[in-house]
Amino acid sequence: MTGGGARAGDRLLWRRLLRQGRPYAPHVALLLLLGLAATPLTLLQPYPLKIAIDSVIGDHPLPRFLEALVPDLLAGSKEGRLALAVVLLVGTALLVRLQGLGTWLLTTWTSQRMVLDFRARLFRHAQRVSLAYHDTKGTTDSSYRILYDAPSIQHLAIDGALPFLSSAVAFACMLLAIALLSLEIAAVALAIAPLLFLATHVYGKRLRQRWRSVKKLESASLSVVQEALAAVRVVKAFGREEREESRFEEVSNRGIRENLAVARAESVFGIVIGLTTAVGTAAVLWIGVRRVGAQAMTVGDLLLVMAYLGHMYEPLKTMSKKLAGLQGSLASAERAFELLDEAKEVAERPDARPLLRARGDVRFEGVSFSYDGGRPALEEIAFEVPAGARVGIAGHTGAGKTTLVSLLMRFYDPTSGAVRLDGADLRDWRLRDLRNQFAIVLQEPVLFSASIAENIAYARPDARPEEIVAAARAANADEFIARLPEGYETPVGERGMKLSGGERQRISLARAFLKDAPVLVLDEPTSAVDPRTEEGIFAAMERLMAGRTTFIIAHRPGTLEGCDLRLELARGRLVESRARVAEEARP
Repeated sequence: MTGGGARAGDRLLWRRLLRQGRPYAPHVALLLLLGLAATPLTLLQPYPLKIAIDSVIGDHPLPRFLEALVPDLLAGSKEGRLALAVVLLVGTALLVRLQGLGTWLLTTWTSQRMVLDFRARLFRHAQRVSLAYHDTKGTTDSSYRILYDAPSIQHLAIDGALPFLSSAVAFACMLLAIALLSLEIAAVALAIAPLLFLATHVYGKRLRQRWRSVKKLESASLSVVQEALAAVRVVKAFGREEREESRFEEVSNRGIRENLAVARAESVFGIVIGLTTAVGTAAVLWIGVRRVGAQAMTVGDLLLVMAYLGHMYEPLKTMSKKLAGLQGSLASAERAFELLDEAKEVAERPDARPLLRARGDVRFEGVSFSYDGGRPALEEIAFEVPAGARVGIAGHTGAGKTTLVSLLMRFYDPTSGAVRLDGADLRDWRLRDLRNQFAIVLQEPVLFSASIAENIAYARPDARPEEIVAAARAANADEFIARLPEGYETPVGERGMKLSGGERQRISLARAFLKDAPVLVLDEPTSAVDPRTEEGIFAAMERLMAGRTTFIIAHRPGTLEGCDLRLELARGRLVESRARVAEEARP
């Protein structure tokens, strides 16, 4: 990217960050005011020492602004001036601590809320981007962006922009205070500022690219951990623990090397800043001592100048370090907004129609679909299913069976053609209403780390306990649930691993019963269970399919017996479509 393009990209990034943090503008403004309050307190801090040296030990009068505020009784005696210095020292210290406490409390609340809102927005969007995005990037990458890149808004707005603005004001005030004491010294002190910002510009560009690599490698490292732990049974079964450890160490070592490169660049940058400010301080000290020797200023004035100089260079160093240090946060913000820029899975039309409950008539009209614009996953699929019919879908792995039902539930939109429900294009229905028309039972049941009752009620969170029990009985699950020590409140563990495969499948069927949707999708629901368990699941499935339009994906021919329509897919094409001879209407 060219320099101009990079600057334009940074401006756009900052505008997006400002829009994201706009609800907290009053809190940020108050934080800025609290930060600015530190400047007058900092200006007051050296004065007790100046008063003690010049007006108590020496014979100089009090500074003019204090003489106007202090009673003559205090200003007229050395004891009074000493008491004034002590009170001013303690009072200033107390105000500094109160200002720090208020800043800390407000900073903590504001930053945590900003990060939570940004994370929630990222999580909400991550659930709505296309499944193809998650298939390509992996879920760990999105998790990293939500958990570790989202806090960049806090680092940039609260820990970066505010200290930078406060430091700029503090720098200006300190420079003005020094100029009032000596214009020559102020000019010398100011001379190093351009050198600092030049160094910041040079190192900032290098650091941003380094931080991008660090974030990418950290995400990859987390991905290795998540994959290995999610498949821990397979890893143990094949004795591949050392291989997974090697994968993790390899990616982590690359991350360490990138972090060391960042650390080296930041260390060199810190040395440059330190040397530059040291040269400026030495020059001021040289000139100041010579002016004291020439009686052009007092020792107290020199101490005041040196104290102000330290406070002036500190904001300069802060601004320079913030500009360089924020590169990591800017890289994280870029990654977070990249996720938000991903298109949602499907677009809902502004005039989409509501759908309370569908009849269940389904029609595919010349449907073709491609995941990446390359080879089609489905080509010219056309068939019609009346409400309440059962459709069996067969075909080898990769034939397009799962893609077909994914289009039916509008996880994707067809590349060409149309899928219709009750005569209307799926894109004409409100997406939430459309998805409510389907219940799905997968080959590998998906359970959440919660109780059995909560997993069944996932279909309808407002379901009453008796409705949950009725659904479990319909799915032949109530018997084994009743034998558990905690019954329906039994935790199922991560991904339901405390239950057997058949038990998990019956919980999944109970969830489908509770949803009571007019269209049912069964994706190899009995392929992973033993024959005895399969028999019980089949009995529950028969009850579940009654009166519903049902799509059954299966490899076993016996599973598809009794289907009204059988579809055979091969390489994305419909190679066979057979309708069963009409029978009496199903109950």
